[in-house]
Amino acid sequence: MKTQTKQNILKLIKEKGEISAKEIIIKIGFSKQIIFRHLKSLIEDNLIKKTGTPPKVFYSLKKAVKSEKKINYPTRTIEIIEREFITMTPDGKILKGLKGFEYWCKRRDQKFEKTAEEYIKTIEKYNKFKKNGLINGLQKMQNTFEETYLDQVHYIDFYSIERFGKTKLGNLLLYAKQGQNRGLMQNIADITRPIINKLIKEKRVDSVGFVPPTIGRIVQFQTEFERILSLPLPTIKLVKIKNEIPVAQKTLNKLSDRIENAKNTIFVTEKRRYNTILLIDDAIGSGSTLNEIAKKLKDKGIAKKVISLALVGSYKGFDVINEV
Repeated sequence: MKTQTKQNILKLIKEKGEISAKEIIIKIGFSKQIIFRHLKSLIEDNLIKKTGTPPKVFYSLKKAVKSEKKINYPTRTIEIIEREFITMTPDGKILKGLKGFEYWCKRRDQKFEKTAEEYIKTIEKYNKFKKNGLINGLQKMQNTFEETYLDQVHYIDFYSIERFGKTKLGNLLLYAKQGQNRGLMQNIADITRPIINKLIKEKRVDSVGFVPPTIGRIVQFQTEFERILSLPLPTIKLVKIKNEIPVAQKTLNKLSDRIENAKNTIFVTEKRRYNTILLIDDAIGSGSTLNEIAKKLKDKGIAKKVISLALVGSYKGFDVINEV
């Protein structure tokens, strides 16, 4: 039931189109607590919507959506899409699961049922490459370099798949880094932590190293990811030096340039010695950085065995993942 105050708020929002809470408080003349209580109630009643995050939030009327015939999707379809699918709207909203997939289909004028079947077949195709939640990239590494210094190469998911684009983890990583979003970084850590801990236990890892970034950001993904994971192991010291112009690996197309970049910009200052070190990176492109770090760790006698783990990697060979 609408109170007079609610009706006044609705009328004001209708007149203005988009309005901030501050302006509503000034116009209506009630306290901040009362206005926010009514705004929350109007949102719950599905009459208005809010856009943005504090302190920049605007309220507008919610457009009426035509009721559509409800479709009873197969349970398996629901489970896979709810678990695997995520998309972003052009204005930066995250849509997950069925809601996200329906939105994705509508944007492309594709029928949900048929597209869902194709999506599940595609997901199952790529999931066949996973064993215990990991994709083995060692053969690709050995096919890329004259000598491979890594003993094992793993990544948790592909960055993107055919037709449907970026995977769930690929999407989260892209927008976590581009938006320097700690919430998305926490989400990634929650998804990957069990897999990382299992790998550490199975491979008897006694130290970890996080590949340092090249380009400066206020919120560095690798630094934040390391903090959130808070792994109960010693962390080896890796230093990324910056010359006059920092050159990111993803800007280099030639393999030889990538090897030279990694060799001359990343240094190991660790003094302790370990049996097995796990190197963690956000994405594996050519693999040059991980391979060069492994070489330095072994040349210095710091590690007998070096394993690498990236959150995402490419499907065919070691393609350059420019976005992240």
